[in-house]
Amino acid sequence: MVNGITTRRGLLTAAAVLAMSGAASAQQSYKIGLSNGWVGSEWRTQMIEEAQAAAAAWKAKGVNVEVVVQSSTVDVQGQIGHVRNFVNQGVNAIIINPNSPTAFDPVFAQAKARNILVVSTDAEVSSKDAIYVGIDQKDWAVKSAEWLAKALNGKGNIVTINGIAGHPANEMRVAGYREVFAKHPDIKVLNQANADWDQAKGQQAMQNLLATYPALNGVWVQDGMADGAWRAIDAAGKKDQTAATGEIRKDFLTRWSEQKLNSGASVNPPGVMASALNVAVLRLMGKEFKDGVFKGQYGNAIYIPIPFVDNASLPAALKQADGKPGYWSVTAVVTPDEAQQYFK
Repeated sequence: MVNGITTRRGLLTAAAVLAMSGAASAQQSYKIGLSNGWVGSEWRTQMIEEAQAAAAAWKAKGVNVEVVVQSSTVDVQGQIGHVRNFVNQGVNAIIINPNSPTAFDPVFAQAKARNILVVSTDAEVSSKDAIYVGIDQKDWAVKSAEWLAKALNGKGNIVTINGIAGHPANEMRVAGYREVFAKHPDIKVLNQANADWDQAKGQQAMQNLLATYPALNGVWVQDGMADGAWRAIDAAGKKDQTAATGEIRKDFLTRWSEQKLNSGASVNPPGVMASALNVAVLRLMGKEFKDGVFKGQYGNAIYIPIPFVDNASLPAALKQADGKPGYWSVTAVVTPDEAQQYFK
């Protein structure tokens, strides 16, 4: 009799497991919220478009991924509102390009309590209830700063032009170039300016810096402003005697090639949100992350590769840009198959 009860319970348990397994395999439809808190550049528009394309591509794998987009220039509280809206809509996951590294901790905890996966991209966040999928912004700056140091043979006077002061990605980039230039005592950083990742502001900042420091040898400037900075350098008649970091936009790549500029550019691909989406879908499908996959200052970051464009790789970048509009940026996406490397 005892054995009979045990057997019956075992059969019931096995049946429950099979039922759960069947439910898991049947769950092939997900709703994902995409939050973008700043619309000041075509890069962000391309980011959203590539994420939407990545969602549509999952259909070929038998998975329906619906994306809901909230994209607007808002302050931190406004973007917290994005997240709350997604939570109220009952999405399965939220992918956010955040305006702050720390301010979202409470609302991400609320999302986690509702069993919603939260993935940050482009800028890391401190929340233990979120993960980050994107490039290492500090390493992005390290690579371009090392290029500039090499182009200057380790000596010279330079200035830097940064993005939005206080933005998490910007602050990590600033930390990256400072670390590199600290290793080169003969490179003097004379001044820095903030130009909000805006081309016109970048050009004006460069004009002001050139007026104050006419004997510059180099410029470290972030993408989104480099084209403007280079225009100011050219207008001042200093194009052929200046090394400066550059853009990954097609229009700048074309001018770079035609004018034979001394430039190099780390690539922060607009495809970062698409990469984050592919990782998120695999996680929603029940896959477990590998041990040791998370890195970064908060211990929750999955870093994806950072391409680099220099004079040697410029022709390949231009080939990738063939047929694209001038504002199109060099990109890369971690595909679903490539994203498998992060999982057991």
